Amino acid sequence: MGTQVSGRAAVSEVDPLFRRRLDQSLAVLRELVERPGFGGGAGTVGAELELFLCDDRGAPLPANIAVVEAAGDRRVVVEGNSHLTEINLSPAPLADTPFRAMRAEMDHCVAVLAAAAAQFGARIVPIGTLPTLRPADLTADSLTALPRYAAIDAALVGRRGEPFAIDIAGEDAVRLDWGSIALVGATCSWQVHLAVAPADYTRYYNAAQLATGPALAAAGNSPLLLGKRLWHESRIPLCEQVLDDRDRRARAQGRPGRVSFGRDWLTDGVVGLFAETVREHGPTLGELSEEDPERQLRAGAVPALNELRLHQSTVWTWNRPVYDPAGGGHVRVEMRALPSGPTAADMTANAAFLVGLLIWLGDELPDMAARLPFAAARGNFRAAARDGIGSTLAWPSGLLPGEKWTAADLVTRLIPLAAQGLRRAGTAPEDSDPLLATVAERVGSGQTGAVWQRRALAAAEERRTHREALADVVRRYADLADLGEPVHRWPVPGRARAIG
Repeated sequence: MGTQVSGRAAVSEVDPLFRRRLDQSLAVLRELVERPGFGGGAGTVGAELELFLCDDRGAPLPANIAVVEAAGDRRVVVEGNSHLTEINLSPAPLADTPFRAMRAEMDHCVAVLAAAAAQFGARIVPIGTLPTLRPADLTADSLTALPRYAAIDAALVGRRGEPFAIDIAGEDAVRLDWGSIALVGATCSWQVHLAVAPADYTRYYNAAQLATGPALAAAGNSPLLLGKRLWHESRIPLCEQVLDDRDRRARAQGRPGRVSFGRDWLTDGVVGLFAETVREHGPTLGELSEEDPERQLRAGAVPALNELRLHQSTVWTWNRPVYDPAGGGHVRVEMRALPSGPTAADMTANAAFLVGLLIWLGDELPDMAARLPFAAARGNFRAAARDGIGSTLAWPSGLLPGEKWTAADLVTRLIPLAAQGLRRAGTAPEDSDPLLATVAERVGSGQTGAVWQRRALAAAEERRTHREALADVVRRYADLADLGEPVHRWPVPGRARAIG
């Protein structure tokens, strides 16, 4: 959801005191992560699940504040657009059965949210992009009525100085000039968090960067954006383009956008990532806390570093560092690239594969830069988002025979390595093995959520108009998601031909 703010912070011009507090917080964080005992929560996994609210026609239903209030569960919160909600799942130790715990909590919270949504004629849909959305559903008026979202919208629009330029081409194309960040409300994600020890952060963060490509290729679920057939993961280019506050000069200089994959392998730990965020991106929210971080540090306490966390919450790198003062303080890798849905079975499987592969790579390739150029990892990410399970991906030489793989073949080869990674972390095989088998069966079948949606749309268009077919896809998708079977087992009624 992001850190909420009061109305006092809803300004685009940030107090210089806030900038100085960011610099102070970086210095404190640098000392804090070296404190003996800091990061005792390492080895836990958690997640955030974003969900659409839809009516019985499959169209977005803007009622998130009322639905969340009716749910009455602190884990169920609003997201940035009024048709979006989010579930924050509790962290669980990787040792034992973390994914079973994740699935049980997800099922419970989804049931609570679904019951609340039904009171307002809504149903919840876990999907990367909602096919029925139209541009008119995504104006500034669709933002959730909380100060945070209006403030970010005003700040990013003002800093860019011209409309956001959306240009995404697949089988169809979307080209728009848009005057609000509200367009990002076309997307929902499944964000996986892994707490790691500060001393291990560099190697595990780099491992996350490399693991993201194949994990995303196997998980695509966002092929239909604004009614158009685009990328398997159309969320990726849309988020990068609609949250790009760089003016023309900054873009010409090649400075990073607020949503990016990064520019190189990490070399200077978690503090280096926070420092880059402060250096490269101007604050959009400027609420100062009363905490003196240096005094807290000297007293042996764990400072909240509210300003640094607030600023970090407005920069959305696909793999993002998180500082959390809870439980004596720890740092996490937040992996933001995976889409919401299609089912809890699919999402827990995707999380298990990504986390297991990350651990194995972090242990086996501590010096990632020596094995693969960063441009190759970034290219994998783009190819996976664009072409999904049919993409071609690069892989470090020496790990597998050959350096170029189809995503399906590569993921099949990587699943045993992910299993090894989870075993090293103490995850019980009875927890992880069925989930990794789900990923293997999905890539073997060739049917990800993205592929199913494209096939379902083609079948529906044989007997309906395009708009009617989009609504039919959403209704069928939601019904099948409610049944809970993983997507590779979903039927496509009336399918005349397969579309990859």
